[in-house]
Amino acid sequence: MPALVRAAFLAFFVLQLAIEAGLLVLHLRKAGRERGVPPTLEGQVPAQTAERSRAYTLAKGRFALVSMAWSAAVTLVALFSGVLPWLDGALSGPGLGGANLFVAFLVVLGLASGLLGIPLSLYGTFVLEAGFGFNRMTPRLWLADQLKGLALSALIGIPVLYGSYALMRFTGPFWWLWLFGFLAGFQVAMLWAYPVLIMPLFNRFEPLPEGPLRERLMALSREAGFRNRGLFVMDASRRSSHSNALFAGLFRPRIILFDTLVQRMDVDEAASVLAHEIGHYRRHHVQRMLAVSLVGLLVILAVLSRLLPWPPLYAAFGFAAPSLHAALALLALGGGAFVFWLAPLASFFSRRHEYEADRYAVRLARAPAALKSALLRLSTDSLGNLHPHPWYSAWHYSHPVLVERLEAIDRAATS
Repeated sequence: MPALVRAAFLAFFVLQLAIEAGLLVLHLRKAGRERGVPPTLEGQVPAQTAERSRAYTLAKGRFALVSMAWSAAVTLVALFSGVLPWLDGALSGPGLGGANLFVAFLVVLGLASGLLGIPLSLYGTFVLEAGFGFNRMTPRLWLADQLKGLALSALIGIPVLYGSYALMRFTGPFWWLWLFGFLAGFQVAMLWAYPVLIMPLFNRFEPLPEGPLRERLMALSREAGFRNRGLFVMDASRRSSHSNALFAGLFRPRIILFDTLVQRMDVDEAASVLAHEIGHYRRHHVQRMLAVSLVGLLVILAVLSRLLPWPPLYAAFGFAAPSLHAALALLALGGGAFVFWLAPLASFFSRRHEYEADRYAVRLARAPAALKSALLRLSTDSLGNLHPHPWYSAWHYSHPVLVERLEAIDRAATS
């Protein structure tokens, strides 16, 4: 039976790797062939920008292939080299057991994963992004972010691990329902805490200054009946030249504008971007996605409850006996191979939400041309791919392809 478990995992793992690598290769080949500006964007995107976009797409895609290969190698080594059972024995040897062994085992795995990802992070930030003029982060700021992230992970994650162990160990056969309630409550609490307590540790937030932009955005919020906790500008330019706007929070979110967006867009464009974000809120997209993620969590915990006492699962990867920490480690390392096919479904619903928010923005801001120019500016400033492969975009893109999105805005404006 352990051999069958290993074979099943490897079959799904290879299938995932083949599909995702194959899609990425198709994407790169199309980017390599396609040159120039799509006909519908002629005169709106400079040819030089289109060529830089093509080069950026190729560079990111090749880096993604390397990252994919590295991740696959790390996963296979972790699962089949015997390092996980060795770590289990090494930690339990000094007398660790119970909750302390559970937490120590998972913390060491988390640290190892973070360390193995450092070379890719450094290359992506200081070589790839810097090479195209996007990175503004200094090595000192990068290191400070890593140390802050590590401290926060310990401060928040270790108590969560101890709480999870207690629920799994002491609440009986329905521990997975208790754990689900605990993790769901934690997730909702983090939606509140993230903008209030965590984001200010990494960025400065200042109220949007008085002026035409603030007046326009406040009027738009009042018209939409959108209750919020204020308009803030974030110093995103300290780290990157990419632009964005977002809501942070669940019920009365903060409106956060990147300083790069405020600098580059006119009042109508920024208002259209905000109207789009209000559309997400008014259509309850955040709440829907949260509900879907919680259902997914519940299903995963239910499956885990069935697999937890099954000895062949552990024997397949070298463990002598079932344990809570081994189960979670195997889930984290190998679970993705069995659910990767859900990615295109998530992308599909995300794109549908974007279309809905665009239609809402057209009705609210009554400036479809400004919304189109804002999206075009965001795409060109970020060197978005103008010629994505349709299979790749269907699988991975959380936002519609730019040309299709602009066409949909035109239809919404005339309907």
